[in-house]
Amino acid sequence: MTGSRTALRALATAAAALFAVTAASPPAQAHPEPIAPEEFVALRSVDPTIIQEMRYTTAHTFMGERVDGYRQPVCILTRPAARALHLAQKRLLRRGYSLKVYDCYRPQRAVDHFVRWAKDLDDQSMKGEFYPLVDKSRLFEDGYIAEKSGHSRGSTVDLTLVRLPALPTRPYRPGERLTPCFAPKDDRFPDNSVDMGTGYDCFDTLSHTDDPRVQGAQRANRQFLKRTLAEAGFVNLPQEWWHFTFRPEPFPDTHFDFPVHRRSVSGR
Repeated sequence: MTGSRTALRALATAAAALFAVTAASPPAQAHPEPIAPEEFVALRSVDPTIIQEMRYTTAHTFMGERVDGYRQPVCILTRPAARALHLAQKRLLRRGYSLKVYDCYRPQRAVDHFVRWAKDLDDQSMKGEFYPLVDKSRLFEDGYIAEKSGHSRGSTVDLTLVRLPALPTRPYRPGERLTPCFAPKDDRFPDNSVDMGTGYDCFDTLSHTDDPRVQGAQRANRQFLKRTLAEAGFVNLPQEWWHFTFRPEPFPDTHFDFPVHRRSVSGR
């Protein structure tokens, strides 16, 4: 009996010690969201006149849903890229135009979302607008989707030109009839942009900046945008008339993953 009591006391002592250690341990903390380095700013703090239509915070995307990591419709860029856009905007305003950005910094989690969607061949809800002539199984091979994006480095922007005064653009209504992104401007989804020959994010060779089938005012508009941004230090991606990267990039080898939110650049 004495041996049993001694064993019970030992067990009780061990249990009490374990409880004390557990109680003293701090509770597990959720990892805070990363924030942008000091070199990043909200574009609006550098130039509030540039129109912002941040598509990936809406359902009007080639996936038909908001993109992961886009918490608020705010354009975030490295400071040199934002300042260069400001210089381009000043020149355009004198000629009666404004820049309009569709996408700026893009977190890696958003790119990962693109990749997951591209691998799901059953999800083709937005094919009728964004890739009507492209087999979804070829999106990687044809270069429309990749596992890394220059946008994640912070100095790449997707944008267009708007003739002033800017007309309002109606919101997209999920489930509405889709029209090919390369249809005539009056037929495709309305955009207050000048006519560039295709809509934004159009997965088609007609989106190539210098595609010879694009002529007249559409070609002139593309060249005007390209020339204006080149004078401010931006280089166009030949496969996308809307895609420009400021050079030299402050972060040429880093792909960031902080969310698109005002808090990520708070105070900047």
